[in-house]
Amino acid sequence: MTTTSPTGSSTLSEFSLIERFFAGATRQGEHVTLGIGDDCALLRPPSGEQLAISSDMLVEGRHFFADVDPRSLGHKTLAVNLSDLAAMGARPLGFTLALALPESDPAWLGPFAQGLTELADRFACPLVGGDTTRGPRNLCVTVFGSVPTEQALRRDAAQAGDDIWVSGTLGDARLALGGLRGEWALADEDLALARRAMDLPEPQVALGLALRGVARAALDISDGLLGDLGHILERSAMSARINVDAIPRSSLLAAQSPDVQRLCTLAGGDDYQLCFSADAVQRGRIEAIANELGIRVTRIGTIALPDARRTKLHLHDKTGASVVADFKSFDHFQ
Repeated sequence: MTTTSPTGSSTLSEFSLIERFFAGATRQGEHVTLGIGDDCALLRPPSGEQLAISSDMLVEGRHFFADVDPRSLGHKTLAVNLSDLAAMGARPLGFTLALALPESDPAWLGPFAQGLTELADRFACPLVGGDTTRGPRNLCVTVFGSVPTEQALRRDAAQAGDDIWVSGTLGDARLALGGLRGEWALADEDLALARRAMDLPEPQVALGLALRGVARAALDISDGLLGDLGHILERSAMSARINVDAIPRSSLLAAQSPDVQRLCTLAGGDDYQLCFSADAVQRGRIEAIANELGIRVTRIGTIALPDARRTKLHLHDKTGASVVADFKSFDHFQ
């Protein structure tokens, strides 16, 4: 396939583009039988495991700013997909990349490919195929992973009495977005720190793998804690009690007003941390996993049976007082 202009004339062949900018990301993995160069890639999952597949699209002006650093964008383009594998407890096998670009600009493609390749190498997840065309900047990755049969972490597995955990800290990406939009004022150095969380999310793949057989339900927080946790509650037919003051946040976010803190931690997107439920007897094991991996995990609430009103989420503060939070998570069509 080729990169084409609006008139249909060829400007740069797909294979030339890949050879020039993405060769480093195409190194064959042990589970890639056939990579780039044929009509399809061939993947061989390990014996006794099933494929986990996810696609995410990043659209300029909707998911990222036009002036974003291309190297950071290359990182994030793959990171958000690896985060989906992490949420399922799946190990990465490879990915495809479809690019719509206004032009094949080496000054943009070079650092974009570098950011993407560095993350692909770190997680042993080679580029195995894709497509390119001319158009408004649109980046679409389909990622492939594998997980032992019956061990995937699913949204429909939460049970009453489970602890609810989150990894890392939440809200810095939303804090950065608000600063860039002018919703609140941030000092330049604070905005730069918060924007790093927004532009360079770290997929929690190692945690997802370690939680197989330990956690019950899990997902990654991409559109905001309340909305994403709501998916687990809906699929599992459960409700939850959440201590909003227990939600982990950075010292930067903790220095903001209480209203900004709650908006960012409860409804902010782009965190790409894991939210998961687990039996209370697993607390010690989960804390040991976190210590071994050098990451932070925090219990923020409990899964419960639905009440008579079928209310999914009951929010309270550290004193036990009810909290009303009329926040909406990110919606791609609003």
